[in-house]
Order: sequence, then structure tokens, then C-alpha cells
Amino acid sequence: MNRLEKIFARCRAEHRKALVVYLTAVDPDFDTSRRLVLAAAAAGADVIEVGVPWSDPSADGLAIQAAMQRALAAGGGLGRALALCRAVRAENPDVGLVLFGYANPIVVTGPDEFARQAHQAGVDAVLCVDWPPDEAPELLAALGKNDVGFIPLLAPTSTPPRAMLAGQTAKGFIYYVSMTGITGVKLADLESPRQQIAAIRAATGDRQPIVVGFGITNAADARAIGAFADGVVVGSAAVRIVEKAVADKTDPAPALAAFVKELAEALR
Repeated sequence: MNRLEKIFARCRAEHRKALVVYLTAVDPDFDTSRRLVLAAAAAGADVIEVGVPWSDPSADGLAIQAAMQRALAAGGGLGRALALCRAVRAENPDVGLVLFGYANPIVVTGPDEFARQAHQAGVDAVLCVDWPPDEAPELLAALGKNDVGFIPLLAPTSTPPRAMLAGQTAKGFIYYVSMTGITGVKLADLESPRQQIAAIRAATGDRQPIVVGFGITNAADARAIGAFADGVVVGSAAVRIVEKAVADKTDPAPALAAFVKELAEALR
């Protein structure tokens, strides 16, 4: 099994759900970002989505947009995001690392070179917001050659054929976006995601774990989603902790670790 498969197998054996935490690489600077990822992993995050700083994060709300701007101002980009993954992997061989970003930096680098660099950096899988699997044969081939997984996105508007395709191309897990719109918006309705997850499991033969993201802001949300998903993703709420610490000129790592620990305990 690859690292992500081992993580989900371990979660099942421990009768808990996986915790996936999103953090923007190099926010607010490289060393703090490295410490944040390691602190989140030590506090109970099973997988870290490492956000690649990008000037036009069209799927993201104000919190992650601001994080992207802080990271870019600190010299962030694809190269530094990969360097962050290398640094984290050198200190933590077990945490899952998913490189989370947009197509432009991959296209500029070239899918083959990008996949090679991702593998060398210890990345387990790639999630590309604006590059769906039915339009990404070159990227999928490059990732496959370099033993890097692909994480497809599904949404409330996804059709059964698209769910089937996600199940066929996923290597690691399927990310279900709980609502239409951008990140950072509170999830108000649990019944719709519950029904959608059941439909995706039916369409894919339940061959891949399904995690739910967007709108999960606290431990109660995580626990509720964990009742029917294989894992939860918390992004904007974690990034806001960094934002507050930057404004207060304090170290964000202790507050983030406490938040992640609370989320992890809720999923047990």
C-alpha cells in the first residue's frame, strides 16, 4: 500500500475518521509554515493539504486568498511549496502530503517535470482544483509514472458518470466539496452531503475513501461529517488561526496544534 492507503487503513483499524488539514505553503514565511505543518501532524492531522500559493485562487474564499497573498509576498510559489514538502518529509515520514493547487503552475512547469519534482519532494498525491480528470490524461500519466496519486473533486452538481470517473482515477481518496461556491462558508445542511456521499459510494463501488471539505469549522462539524464520511477536511478555519497570529504578531503553531487536537479527538 502507498502512504495514503496506509493512513486510511490505520484509521479504520483504530475506529476513527481521517483528519485532513489544509495549510497554505510559506504562509506567513517558510520556516513558520514548516513548523505549522509538523505541529498539525503531531497534534493528530493524518494528511496535510499543502496549498501552492497562486495569484488567482478562484475556488477559495477570503481567508485562503489572504493566505495566498501573504505567501506570495514571502516568496512562495510552486518551487517553495515543493521545498516545504521536502523539509516536512525529512522530519516526518508518515504524514500524508497532498499538493493542493491550480493548473497554471503545473502547465508552466510541464506535467512530467512537475510529477518528477513532486515525487522527489515526498508528495503522496496532487489535487488540482481546475484540472478535472476527464481533461487531464497527460497529467494523470505523468503522476502515474512517478508514483504520485491524483485526488479528484466531486461536488453537489456532479453526475453519476463523473463520480464513476473519479472512482477510476483517484489514488488516495476522493474529495467531496460539500457545497457549491467558495471555501470559508459555513455548512448549514448535513443531510444533502450525507445523501451525496451514499450516491458516490454506490457509483464508485466504494473503492476509494471519501473525505468531505468546505464549511467544516469546528469539532462539532467534524464529528457530524465523520458520521458518514471517511474523513474531513478543515482549511479556512485553520488558516484563520495563522491570520490572527500574524495580526497579533504571535506564533501560530501552539494555537493551531490545540485546534487540530480538538478536531482529531472529535473524529475518534
